[in-house]
Amino acid sequence: MNYVDCIHLLSEVKEEVLWISLNRPEAMNAFSDEMIEGLVKAVKKAETDPKIRLTVITGSGKAFCAGGDIKAMEEKTGMFAGDSIELKERYQKGIQQIPLAIESVNKPIIAMVNGAAIGAGLDLACMCDIRIGSEYAKFGETFAKLALVPGDGGSYFLQRIVGFSKAMEMTLTGSIYNAVQAKEMGLLNEVAEAEDLESRVQVYIDAIKLTAPKAQAMGKAALKAAYHEELEPMLETLSTYQGETQRTDDHFEAIKAFKEKRKPVWKGH
Repeated sequence: MNYVDCIHLLSEVKEEVLWISLNRPEAMNAFSDEMIEGLVKAVKKAETDPKIRLTVITGSGKAFCAGGDIKAMEEKTGMFAGDSIELKERYQKGIQQIPLAIESVNKPIIAMVNGAAIGAGLDLACMCDIRIGSEYAKFGETFAKLALVPGDGGSYFLQRIVGFSKAMEMTLTGSIYNAVQAKEMGLLNEVAEAEDLESRVQVYIDAIKLTAPKAQAMGKAALKAAYHEELEPMLETLSTYQGETQRTDDHFEAIKAFKEKRKPVWKGH
């Protein structure tokens, strides 16, 4: 049974993990309005679901996500319908809800990049916390080749991962990069052989599950906040987080487990 009801999204909870597959393989998993709505709903729902520790996003078939639907662009349908003012509103109410939803999530999100991540597909991968790619993964910030800009927020995320200079190169040239190049520029945490991709993602899942949920969420929130904060207010935030986590049940369980040389049993508070 799907975690959320969406024609263009497969979603299933297995062992505390929400697995989401973008599901338009005939269109290389290009975004549709239904897919956007389903993805936003799924990540928001998972954030408040106590049965879920983290989320994995991948693509059905051979692609991760091809970004915008070229056919819909040409026909001016779906999210590409209307004049410039209407298009702006459609983006704000549509695809821009994805980065806003993902940025609001403190549970970990892993991108399992099984194939091409192009345009808004690359940007979606950049919104995730960890990116594991198969040997067949490829990446491109290709908007300029279609005389467009990254309207989904890619300009914000990409430079924070690969650096300003590389992001500028990718944006201005629209070049395609293979998995090895992506790993070298820091876009991928790891490259795996295609048949081993899910098992390598599982290694990260298992490692994440070993850490305390609340401390994990606050650690992620602290890193996100550091995008924007100067040092002094950031130290204020961190002291608040530290004061709170040092009085959680999980903190004292971690100390006890360390002394007893066993794995801790997390309660999430």
